[in-house]
Formats: sequence, structure tokens, C-alpha cells
Amino acid sequence: MTVAHVYTVAFQGIEAREVDVQVHIGEGGSGQFNLVGLADKAVAESKERVRAALGAIGLAMPYQRVTVNLAPADLPKEGSHYDLPIALGLLAAMGVLPASEMANYVAMGELSLDAQVSAVAGVLPAAIAASEQNRGLICPASCGAEAAWAGGIEIVATPSLIALVNHMKGAQVLNPPVAKLAPDTRAIPDLKDVKGQETAKRALEIAAAGGHNLLMIGPPGAGKSMLAQRLPGLLPPLDAREALEISMVRSLAGDLGGGAISRRRPFRNPHHSASMASLVGGGLKVKPGEVSLAHLGVLFLDELPEFQRATLDSLRQPMETGEAVVARANAHVRYPARFQLIAAMNPCRCGYLSEPAQACGRAPKCALDYQARLSGPLLDRIDLHVEVAGVSASDLTLPPPSEASAAVAARVAQARDIQRARYEAKDIRTNAEAEGSLLDAVAAPDKAGAALLTDAADALRLTARGYHRVLRVARTIADLAGAGGVARVHIAEALSYRRLSHLH
Repeated sequence: MTVAHVYTVAFQGIEAREVDVQVHIGEGGSGQFNLVGLADKAVAESKERVRAALGAIGLAMPYQRVTVNLAPADLPKEGSHYDLPIALGLLAAMGVLPASEMANYVAMGELSLDAQVSAVAGVLPAAIAASEQNRGLICPASCGAEAAWAGGIEIVATPSLIALVNHMKGAQVLNPPVAKLAPDTRAIPDLKDVKGQETAKRALEIAAAGGHNLLMIGPPGAGKSMLAQRLPGLLPPLDAREALEISMVRSLAGDLGGGAISRRRPFRNPHHSASMASLVGGGLKVKPGEVSLAHLGVLFLDELPEFQRATLDSLRQPMETGEAVVARANAHVRYPARFQLIAAMNPCRCGYLSEPAQACGRAPKCALDYQARLSGPLLDRIDLHVEVAGVSASDLTLPPPSEASAAVAARVAQARDIQRARYEAKDIRTNAEAEGSLLDAVAAPDKAGAALLTDAADALRLTARGYHRVLRVARTIADLAGAGGVARVHIAEALSYRRLSHLH
């Protein structure tokens, strides 16, 4: 019995698991086509797409019994990317393609009825998996630029099944794809457009420098969203390793347009009606959520209390561990989710709790009910809490601030360089990720600073998490100042951003 082998992958989170596509053509059966191996509906339907695609290139299905096994048989198989490996395995079993050569490739692609090969999600993780298995990759032509970032492996990017067959037989040559960077043409709003709000700008700079979570509280129209939209202009570009990490998640989500990779940090801004599955990941096929698509970038949640409370509380575990874990009965799916949370909210439902000219008529109950939508453990995980006061008409007539985003970004870049050197031997990028004995070592305050922090921790009733988050913020403030150690002044500023109460 001769069995043809072609390899593909099944995705469990960001992990690409090897799948052996085994094709056997046996005696009898009168053209039966059996597909086994825990395949979902999309994979089972590949039989008809493969049959039509073979007919489109002038080949008929064998009249014998065809059995396709997707091994390991107990691993769930989902998606349309199994079309191409099944077709190639069938061509190898029929003798059209050399079976020994096809076993050296990982293949993925969806077949149309006219034998064109359509784009699929997850080509970049599949290419990296193929590289680890010392195999080449066969993928759709539209995904070739994405696969090329894996480097060091043979990549055959084909527009159609017939072009691939001709390439394998030496009748034509498919040029290897070239890795592409996405053009950075979208302009980022500049900080110099924001008049007033000096405290909020300072908090934004600290958040950018240390990767800290930030909550802005203020009346409608104070500029909270305006400030958040300018944060990407303060953040340093992604390095090559970070860009690859993010692009693997985007590839699984089918979000890599044209296969080009961007060096700009992601900025995700979901609406407050977002479901828990869309925010942290999940759904029928366990897709990455907004927290994973914001990995190494910014997740901006505007009108924070308007989100469902259970949805917000589902952020607590990713904020703490840096990954989103979606539990299923048959598997635990993990996606990276080391994001920076930037949130904005009004102090109460009407928004004018502290505005003397438009005083809230139901205070303080309006504010108590509104702010009670946010759990204490979630707020405790936010490093910086800043009041954003309303801007008066006289402020709007002032000339624009002289300091633009570029000047602040330069200071942020210097602080990030200090942190990169500090944590070079660790799997840490910013002060916001430091913890335990490492944090105690790098952020130990001087004697006066330690005394102030101890007194403040008692007075403010800081939790252990809150205490350490003050240390992290103080370390970032010291880095922005170019100071080698954490002094009392850095602790004092960090404490000023801890939340007491916004009922005033």
C-alpha cells in the first residue's frame, strides 16, 4: 500500500501544530472520497473544492476509493487552508507529482473551483513552523510576502494549482517572494494640538516611557480621547523581533493586508459594546481578541464604565500575565497579550460631577453608581490615574504649545533605551513588566523616598500590587530624568497618580 504524505499545520492559539496529510488510493470504492481525522465543516467541504479544482486543470478524480487521513486524528482541524495540501497529496498519490518531494513541504491554501489558490490566515506562523521542521512552504501567492519573513526556507508562492504543478515539474519557475514592510503613510496626531492639560500630558509621557496603564477621568470634551490618540506618536517603533511577534497574531486574525509587516505599534480602539470574546479572544474557532491584537501596543477603552462589567474584569488576567488564555473542554488556547491599557471615563453618567457651572443634579449617587461599574481589582492594576479638567474658552485662544510629539518621543526613546539596557538579560522590555526581587533591586528608593512610600502606603491603604506599581512608575520617572536611583521626588510624583476618590 502506497501512501502519499504532504504536511500542513493546525493552529492552537499562536502555536502551529504539525499535521500529516496522508492520501491513499485503494481498490474498489467507485470513486468514494473519504476524509477522516477530526475535520470541521470547512475541512470536510474541501472534498468538493478539490474535485472541482482537479477538473479545472484537466484531471479526473480516481475511480478507486480515496482516503485522506489528517494525522494526528485526535487533533481538531479547522479552516479552509487544508484544500491545497489535500490536493497535492492526491496528485502525489496519482503519480502526477513526485511523492518523495512533496513530503518535504508544508502546504496551506484555499482552492477555488477554477483551481486558483486563495489567501488564508496564519501563513507567517506556518512558515516559522516549517522552518523549525526543516521543510519548505507552499502557500498562496498573495501570502508570499508574509511567509518570506520566516527567512532561510524555500517558499513556493503560487497563484494557481496548475502553476504549482508546472513549477514542480520544471515547466515554469515561480519566483521566490520578497518580504515587504508596510508603508508608514498614516499621519499620527501631534501633541502640540492639545492646549492646556499639562498634568495629563506629563502622565501620558510617563505612560509611554514605561509602558504603564493609564486612566483619564474628566468631563465630556476635556480632551481625553484627543490625548490618547496622540500616544502612538510618543512610542518608539517596533524592533524586528517585536514586529514579528505582532505579525504572527495579525496573520492568525487574517489582518495582514498584502503580507506586509508594519513597524508601527498597534493602537486598538474597540467600541464599548464589544463582547468578551471579541475583547479577550474566543468564539467558535477561538480567534485572537483585541487584547492580543494590541500586543506590544496600546488598547484604548473610551467610556470605560460603559463596557460590560464582566467584559472589563476579563482583562485582569491578561493585564497581570501578559497572555490571554481561552479555556475549552478539549484545549487551552493561549495568545500573547502584553498590551498597554489607556482608558478614559467621565466622573459620573452626566459627566459634570465637578463642574460648578453644570453641576450634577444627582450627586453623589450618580457618581457612586457610575464608578461602581469598575471593580477595585481592575483599577488597582492601572498605574496612573489622572484628572483631566475641562478646558475653558480662554485656554482655547492661547497659542499652541511649543513642544511637539517629536520632542516628547525623544525623551521617551531615551528612557526606553535605559530600560532595554537594564533588562537586557531578562525577558522584559519596560519597567511596567518588572516584578519581585528584580523590581526591588532596580527601583529601591533612597532613605527619604522609602519613608515617604511607607507612610503613603498606610495613609492611602495601598495594596501590595499598588505599592509595587508606585515603585515601577517612580523608576520610569527617574529614567526620564536620567537619574541612576529612585529619589523622594520620584516617589512623590508617582504617588500623586494613585487613585483616591473622584467623588468631588
